[in-house]
Amino acid sequence: MHALVGENGAGKSTLMKILYGMQKPDEGTITIDGDQVTFHSPADAIARGIGMVHQHFMLADNLTVLENVVLGGEKLYGIGARARKKIQEISEAYGLNVRPDALVENLGVADRQRVEILKVLYRGVHTLILDEPTAVLVPQEVDALFDNLRDLKAEGLTVIFISHKLGEVLRVADEITVIRRGTTVGTADPHTTTTKQLAELMVGSELPSPETRESTVTDVPMLQVSDLKLTVTDPDGVVREVLAGINFTIHKGEVLGVAGVEGNGQTELIETLIGMRIPDGGVITLDTDDISHAPTRKRREGGIGYIPEDRHRHGLLLESSLWENRILGHVTEEPNSKRGLLDLKGARKDTERIVREYDVRTPGIEVTAASLSGGNQQKLIVGREMSHNPKLLIAAHPTRGVDVGAQAAIWDQIREARREGLAVLLISADLDELIGLSDTLRVMYRGRLVADADPATITPEELGSAMTGAATGHLEAPEQPENGEGR
Repeated sequence: MHALVGENGAGKSTLMKILYGMQKPDEGTITIDGDQVTFHSPADAIARGIGMVHQHFMLADNLTVLENVVLGGEKLYGIGARARKKIQEISEAYGLNVRPDALVENLGVADRQRVEILKVLYRGVHTLILDEPTAVLVPQEVDALFDNLRDLKAEGLTVIFISHKLGEVLRVADEITVIRRGTTVGTADPHTTTTKQLAELMVGSELPSPETRESTVTDVPMLQVSDLKLTVTDPDGVVREVLAGINFTIHKGEVLGVAGVEGNGQTELIETLIGMRIPDGGVITLDTDDISHAPTRKRREGGIGYIPEDRHRHGLLLESSLWENRILGHVTEEPNSKRGLLDLKGARKDTERIVREYDVRTPGIEVTAASLSGGNQQKLIVGREMSHNPKLLIAAHPTRGVDVGAQAAIWDQIREARREGLAVLLISADLDELIGLSDTLRVMYRGRLVADADPATITPEELGSAMTGAATGHLEAPEQPENGEGR
């Protein structure tokens, strides 16, 4: 298991695309089993036993899991009973727990990732490339994935593992290569290297901490959610209750962190708050306005900033320029609009400011969002949302897929805005981030808020346990961590 680490835009994903036949190198060689190879397409790479799970998944939303897996590999096991049997065998052998007939558009991010891994294993690969595989997983899911990878490794599979989570890299890698700005700058031995040393090798700076010491919480409510209910109808006609009587208040200057395993209602909660879904019952109050049935634009103009959990589906138009993406969600607001008309000059000028202030690595604002690395796309979204001085920021996985330097910058932006009275709803799979940034912590399980915890005393392990439904009520740590390390 070989780990590849580097900051956003260092060239990690580009290198992997070359290995997978999606891009052609200008020079240099690739050798597999002693043979020098040239790939013209991913089909060539797959034929040589290379499979890749991309950071942003390559699945067709309107197809089932089975259809996605066999797509392009119909000659292997057909498209019927043999294919289904093979998928179930692989799923059971590696604990992937996929449902062949589920529609991909109804799956959470963690389930989509399992489908991608299964799709690659189905093709019988010898080398598996994983680009940020744990960015969307909670600790228990990460442990399960690593167990799966160790099983694959024991069977002779080679894994190339790209990650920004340096602790995980040191835990699973046999060897580490560090690249910076397109060049290999060093290798590291995971048995003798610390996360601090690895971070310094990667970005030339120390590992940041999400820790927030001072409290800025006021007694002025900014968002009040009362008895919020939502039901959805599955494609097969089954009605499910996904939000069951949700109640919480976020005050000015407060970060409310919500922890939960993917698929327990967090996505539906966010979509109901932003106006993408209309609740079946309950009241949502922003400041003093009832916005329970207000359209999304009215909520945006009323002061809601939104960092979506899936930046490609809900945050960006990938084939549009950076300045056009800067306008998204804020069409009627300055500097994008003047006297009811779009102000393209103002939008361009402000995009240049965001690129500068948020360190978005790009050759210019006319390039498409698709041409940026994932972390730089995220910095653009954060910059856009923070530029309108929101009253409430809904932040879903705000540092997913960004390097340690960008992570620190995003944390600083959230802390700074919080000091000025911003209320934040933070949903994250990074439990250190949740515990470090939050003033209040709640645990979501099966559409309910089942537990709360004090971020000053709770540990990631205890929080992870509560997320599986093992604990409810107020979570107390069995013993206080020393030197404040629990925060």
